[in-house]
Amino acid sequence: MADLNKKPLNIVMFPWLAFGHIIPFLELSKCLAQRGHKISFISTPRNLQRLPKIPSDISHQYTLVTLPLPENVNLPEHAEATTDCPHDKIQYLKVAFDGLSLPFAQYLETCDASPDWIIHDFAHHWLPPIAAKFGIPCAYLSVFNASSMTFYGPPAVLMGEDGGSRSLPEHFTVPPPWVPFPSDIVFRPFEANKAFDIVENASGVSDSFRFGCVLKNTDAVFVRSCTGFEGEWFELLKNVVYKKPVIQMGSLLPPLPSEEEEKNEAWVVIKQWLEKQKEGSVVYVALGSEASLTQQGMHELATGLESSNLPFFWVIRKPLGSTQEDYFNTMLPSGFKDRVKGRGILWKGWVPQLRILSHISVGGFLTHCGWGSTTEGLGLGKLLLLLPMLYDQGLVARLVHSRKIGLEIPRDERDGSFTRESVTESLRILMLGEESEKFKIKAREMKELFTDMERQNGYIDDLERFMIDYGNGKSNASSAVINTTEPETAFTDDVECHLKEDMDAKIDGTATNIITSKFEKIDVSVNANANSNITKSPTVNNGLLKQLETA
Repeated sequence: MADLNKKPLNIVMFPWLAFGHIIPFLELSKCLAQRGHKISFISTPRNLQRLPKIPSDISHQYTLVTLPLPENVNLPEHAEATTDCPHDKIQYLKVAFDGLSLPFAQYLETCDASPDWIIHDFAHHWLPPIAAKFGIPCAYLSVFNASSMTFYGPPAVLMGEDGGSRSLPEHFTVPPPWVPFPSDIVFRPFEANKAFDIVENASGVSDSFRFGCVLKNTDAVFVRSCTGFEGEWFELLKNVVYKKPVIQMGSLLPPLPSEEEEKNEAWVVIKQWLEKQKEGSVVYVALGSEASLTQQGMHELATGLESSNLPFFWVIRKPLGSTQEDYFNTMLPSGFKDRVKGRGILWKGWVPQLRILSHISVGGFLTHCGWGSTTEGLGLGKLLLLLPMLYDQGLVARLVHSRKIGLEIPRDERDGSFTRESVTESLRILMLGEESEKFKIKAREMKELFTDMERQNGYIDDLERFMIDYGNGKSNASSAVINTTEPETAFTDDVECHLKEDMDAKIDGTATNIITSKFEKIDVSVNANANSNITKSPTVNNGLLKQLETA
């Protein structure tokens, strides 16, 4: 796939500390490495150790760069990703993450070859100014889809520079004024209220401000979606909301693990049960790792699954930090496990989700509507039952429901509660009712769209062409990126980070000092063998990090 006449780019990939972000970054990096480009993948020691194995034919293209996370007494021991933290502790992960700004700048100053591009995430509000000081273009890789990003709005709105036009929950329950066509993609009242009911932000920088600052100062935006799925939203993002290059990446679906890789005890047991079920009959239930239902919600969901009489495989995770010893028995209705024995599987902990979803017996997916899980379900042609929990998930649910490629479980719009009857009825409509065939037709269309490798590879080819042309000074490189004539097969339908005054001097001034003055060495571990174990580097000098710990 690599063009031997093409000069390889040196590309830095630096995701946020969440595996729902790290994995899409890794998948894009593999696509670029397969085209001959050099990848420097940056994260913390433990996160790099937990990366899936990089294919042997491209592993020589990788350098894994370890930036040790500064210690924070409020974080659980060894916590380096959101999956390691209770939800109320993620704010302290951001405090520690902001402490990586100086080690990152040191890496840029001392790395063997200057990067041609830096691809970063939403949390890196300090990164674009540093990249600008080194003269390196950067791009924000969005794990959100295009319609959700459009809903969140322009940088000025996210940063509160527009006079506070979206300062109340009710502002998020109607389409924003920059969307010129009818849209159902809004938050329900309970979702909007939850977004405003945020725990203390120890980092001093809200997620909205981080996001807006990144979008304002990055050079381009790469979106994990495609114009064939939401073309009108890409047009809005590029021409109205961001007014800068917006590049489609496609689905970035990870490959199915090989049978050899999946010969583990868990998969053997799961597969044996799945093999006994009828084709397309099983409902796979997984609500993500960062949110959990209340006891009442668990009871309603369990009873709804029981009453549906459908076979199901339910992944239940005990919330991180929970001290409830008998969590699983307490959270489920009395006698539930005995009543569904044989027909339903309750699985505690990690499962090979792609393996399960790809099994012929699985027909439905009751999902929390994280965009990664949603694309997996769409790409594997599953019927989607939607129960959004956090963040952008409600917006994803509205998109999928409005386009009749999934069905959202009805809920009380004030508190988000749902009933067992609504679960049962929704399952029967999706899996068994007269409308089920219509959903199945849409599911097949989605599978074709998301797994058409010629089309998906074309998206990455266009992205690669943009990155090369941008570096060559071709200012019109973005014109070919958004192809509005592509058939929508499924539907007819100046670099400164304007932070708080004291923060502006810290970030912009710090980047200047990195170039113009010498300072005490910050240890950065670089491992050029992508599939070897990553060892922990010496601790970063905390004195140098104090400048940004409160930013």
